[in-house]
Amino acid sequence: MTALLYTLGVVVFVLSILVSIGLHELGHLTPAKLFGCKVSQYFIGFGPTVWSKRIGETEYGLKAIPLGGYVKIVGMLPPGASDDLGDHLAGGESIETLPSGETAVKVRKSNTGMFTQLISDARAAEWELVQPEDVDRLFYRLPWWKKVVVMAGGPTVNVLIAFVLLLLVFSTYGQRTYEVDAGAPTVETVSACVIPYEDGSRDCTASDPASPAAEAGLLPGDTITAFNGTAITSWEQLRTLIRENSGGDAVITYERDGRTLTGETSTTVQARPTSVTDETLTQVGFLGITPTQHLVVTTGGVLFTLDQMGGMAVDVVQAMAHLPVKVWGVAKAIVGIEDRAIDSPVSIVGGGRIAGEVSSAQTIPVADRLASLVTLVALFNFFIGLFNFIPLLPLDGGHIASALWEGLRRGLARLRRRPDPGYVDAAKLLPVAYVVGSAILVMGVVLIVGDIVAPVQTSL
Repeated sequence: MTALLYTLGVVVFVLSILVSIGLHELGHLTPAKLFGCKVSQYFIGFGPTVWSKRIGETEYGLKAIPLGGYVKIVGMLPPGASDDLGDHLAGGESIETLPSGETAVKVRKSNTGMFTQLISDARAAEWELVQPEDVDRLFYRLPWWKKVVVMAGGPTVNVLIAFVLLLLVFSTYGQRTYEVDAGAPTVETVSACVIPYEDGSRDCTASDPASPAAEAGLLPGDTITAFNGTAITSWEQLRTLIRENSGGDAVITYERDGRTLTGETSTTVQARPTSVTDETLTQVGFLGITPTQHLVVTTGGVLFTLDQMGGMAVDVVQAMAHLPVKVWGVAKAIVGIEDRAIDSPVSIVGGGRIAGEVSSAQTIPVADRLASLVTLVALFNFFIGLFNFIPLLPLDGGHIASALWEGLRRGLARLRRRPDPGYVDAAKLLPVAYVVGSAILVMGVVLIVGDIVAPVQTSL
């Protein structure tokens, strides 16, 4: 039964991501077609084609590797740095008769320098089968704002998917958090030993020292009333006193079964996160207890969901800023240099593994498992959406940035009554696109391998 539930969780997660990919690409395809662009291909996945069907001028299909998708919009790159196709072909292009008898626009190649050749080859491939009648349907000739709509459509769909799923969770299941009981804290758990924070939730070993709380004789259910003579009125107060004790002696007064008892120990200095929201490790005093908490369920609608997603967006942006460092940590975990951090990023493989573990955790109520799965899919979509807005090619944000720059410089030219500077030639940024694309590919491979050989250890 457990294996079946695990498999079901993986399958549901993977299918959900594939649907999200399909909807992302549909977010590009729909406005492109509405604006009159020629869209030749719509595919989910990469690699060899598994299935395809041509409907009209567009080929729809599935590829063998379900790690993404793409829509081929004809004419993404202009024919040259300063050329434009109006009622006639400019000097950089020519008409060629294909073996089929059809005609196509060809861009002459240049062979001056590696990057120039790279750009020339990409431009030639882009224009290889452009028909003369397609001239007015080329993407690069769209007004800048239409380009923005087309390129922003994909990641916006992912953000909307995340919004709908989170709205469903927040309005029904609710946001569930645990808050410490008011007043003097009652101990929920006592650590048997001191485990470095970086080691996550592993079990104690013979080499691990006993925790200060265990040495003081604390047990679950004890209520701590004083620490080094200071009366305790809240968990936050006690936590601050412990952290600031920095290895000094500690006298702990607590109540157990109506009796007042005292224990003596010495708080161990440990590297711990600065706060709940700041993962920076600092040397602080450590006791080894957790307080009892009660469940708080908060439900809300559209405004509540938007507010929560605003906070999530900040977290995602911060995560993206630290992504290369985090991936490097995963690489070190793969070769056994260090354990994988519990907060490291995961690929679709890792997401599937988490989905499987959540689905098969039969000690967790079904409602909790369903909410966790839906939230997991929502968070993946939210990250994918925001990641694609990064203003670097080959990401959608790179094309959006190019279109915005085109609109800005054309607008400024009009205001200054200067000649129209023309279209922005995104082909000039192809070297950057190849570097960024290669980096994304390498990070993706590292995360997939890491999720297989050194997966994140969940606390389920």
